[in-house]
Parts: sequence; C-alpha cells; structure tokens
Amino acid sequence: MPFLILGGWEIFSRSGILPQALLPAPSQVLIAWADWVFETDGNSQMYSGKWISDVLASATRVFSGFLIATTVGIAAGIAIGWSKTVEKLFEPTLQTLRPIPPVAWIPLAIIWFGIANKPAIFLVFMGSFFPILLSTIHGVKTCDRNLLRAGAMCGGSSRMLLRHIVFPAALPSIFSGLRIAVGSAWMLSVTAEMVAVKSGVGYVLWDSYYFLRYDIVIAAMCSIGLMGFLSDALIRKIFARLLRWQHATTLQSKEG
Repeated sequence: MPFLILGGWEIFSRSGILPQALLPAPSQVLIAWADWVFETDGNSQMYSGKWISDVLASATRVFSGFLIATTVGIAAGIAIGWSKTVEKLFEPTLQTLRPIPPVAWIPLAIIWFGIANKPAIFLVFMGSFFPILLSTIHGVKTCDRNLLRAGAMCGGSSRMLLRHIVFPAALPSIFSGLRIAVGSAWMLSVTAEMVAVKSGVGYVLWDSYYFLRYDIVIAAMCSIGLMGFLSDALIRKIFARLLRWQHATTLQSKEG
C-alpha cells in the first residue's frame, strides 16, 4: 500500500497538474532528505548535513518533557487513584486544566522561560502529562479488589499493596498512556520549535516553508513521523519486557 501511494504521488507530481515546487515528487523529497542527512550535494543548502543535530535537539526536548511528565503523572495518578482524599483535593483542578489545549500555553511559556529549550520542554510536559495521569488513575482504580483483600489479609501494609499489587496491575494502562503521550510529545515539540526555539526539526520545517523549500518541509514531516514511530517502538519493547509475567499468565489461562 505505501508503494502504491508513493507511486501515485510521483505520477501526480510529475503530471504538471500542480507545479512541482508546490508538490515535490517523492524522489525530490528523498534527494533533499539525503542531503539534509548526509550532505551529499548541497541540495538542501543551509540545512545540508545537519539532520542528526536537528533530530537530537528535538529528541532532547521531547524526552526531557516526556520523562518529567512520566514521573509526575504516574506518581500523581497512583495517589489520586488510591486515595479518595487526594482525589477530592486535586481532581477538580486537574479536570479544569485538562481541556486547555497545550498550544494555548505557548504565550505563558515564552513569558516564563524565554526563547530557548525550556518553553519547548514545558509544552511537551503539558501535552504528555494528562494521558499518563488518566491512564494511571484508570489502572489503579480497576485493580482487582480480591487481590487487595488477599494481600491485606496476609498482613500487607498500604505501601506493600501499592508496590506489589496495585502498581503491577496498573502497568498495562500506564503503558497505554505512555504510548499516547509520546506521540503528543513529538507534536508539541515541533509546535514549540516553530514558535519559541531556533533549532530542531520543527524549526527546520517552519524555516524551510519561508524559503519555499517544500521538499524540505515534507522531509521534516517524514522525519517527525519516523522519530515518533521509533519512540513508540521503544516503549512497546520496554512494555513487552516488563510485562512478560502478564503474557505468561495469559498463555497459562489459555492452555488451562
């Protein structure tokens, strides 16, 4: 299917219905992207050979904000899901903040942090935090109560129940939230780089638009998609390793 789409795109772009400058063919995009990565022929001009540094700049912001959101989101989600008192204290505020689009925080982020990495990291945090928080709360609240009763009857303290029963049971939900959050993290990083940062893939995308280099624009879009795919694949690999016990339990249930 992807090859059919690329083939159709190539034919349409070269048909002359639209100027190739407005809709570059995949072959043109590939040539520009190759120069951006490997500095092959200078076709991408000022961007030539800078792809790795641009991707690293974006990835640093993405994973900084994502890791902060993961730490805070999981901790807050466990506390809210476990304690009715904490839920009553913080749930109204969080539910009020949640509908605000992360991009709406851009003016305040620039005012608070200036034009640098910090506003981008803040926006990534805002975009990643709520999916992780809500999935963690859901995972904690849906933990099997029979397991909790059994643990309590065996003398388990609240800390032990959280560590050995609730947290492992909530992991599948948490990882679902992480997968959603990492996609949002890349989107917000690119948005921030268009406005508040002067480096990264998002900045190249916006800057090349001003110079009418739509082949670079599309190459930047493909780069974002590729990095998002690899980030999701990394989370799925970690998920599979940490939850081997779940797969083993499922397999035993089917065999039984």
